Amino acid sequence: MKSLYLSSSGPGIREIPDEPRAGEARIRLSLGGVCATDLELVKGYMGFTGVLGHEWVGVVEESPDAAWIGRRVVGDINCPCGACPACRAGRGNHCPSRSVLGILNRDGAFSERFSLPVANLHEVPGGVSDEAAVFVEPLAAACQILEQVHISPRMSVVVLGAGRLGQLCARVLALTGARVSVVNRSLWKLDALPGSVTPVPLADAGALPLADVVVECTGAAAGLAMATDRVRPGGTLVLKTTIKDPEDFDPTRWVVDEITVVGSRCGPFDAALRLLEAGLVDPTTLISARRSLSDGVAALAEARRPDRLKVVLDPTG
Repeated sequence: MKSLYLSSSGPGIREIPDEPRAGEARIRLSLGGVCATDLELVKGYMGFTGVLGHEWVGVVEESPDAAWIGRRVVGDINCPCGACPACRAGRGNHCPSRSVLGILNRDGAFSERFSLPVANLHEVPGGVSDEAAVFVEPLAAACQILEQVHISPRMSVVVLGAGRLGQLCARVLALTGARVSVVNRSLWKLDALPGSVTPVPLADAGALPLADVVVECTGAAAGLAMATDRVRPGGTLVLKTTIKDPEDFDPTRWVVDEITVVGSRCGPFDAALRLLEAGLVDPTTLISARRSLSDGVAALAEARRPDRLKVVLDPTG
């Protein structure tokens, strides 16, 4: 079957054996979404080799639980062992032995078919399109902020970065009634924000009052320093992206100003699906291009372009 495969020599389209994992559901890909993590993996992050892709929507073709067959689904990307102390404590996302779809020790979703445990699956409501459902994984990651940090309507929140993840974080945070501002260099990305969010060009960021909460979504070393500069003493800094090289960043301010730093990763799929079903978040306007799975290498290159937000892969071409 056709797959977008990352080898030591780079990404390419490869025919791989159709070999289901024993005891897992077999899923036919309907639509996949390219994200920043995929692009970092191509650059060597995690040392991953295998099929890329962890943002997807598909249809179950085979399953040890026959009730899932034929259902349209999305799925949690972390596959824990289920037996270690972290798993027994309900923290499977932090299982030290976990595999992660398309990221760690498990082939991903950018293939005509792929496998995932039934326990990871979530059915997509009938009123939610494939184009919306392909955003469930990053939308869940945006929802995770509200699982970790209390944000009230009286608070001010600044999101740094109006890329794929920053756009979704801004939309979710605006639902709290808080005053949400988004800082970005590219003005056209700011134009893509909903009216409930205040766009702030990077050149004007210094004039923003210090915020109660700052969410760092740039993935750049400079973003970490700016986030620290824009949060008030006693405020909260939420890190949504990993930064490979923080350069000479000095975290002294975190101590002196008693800033709470929160690492934030994967989130609740059920909450993300409810937001989509209720029409409270519409991510489909963020799709910049739709490409065939056969053109997966070109799609990765396109996703890096500064004039693109979300590039999606269609296995049917």
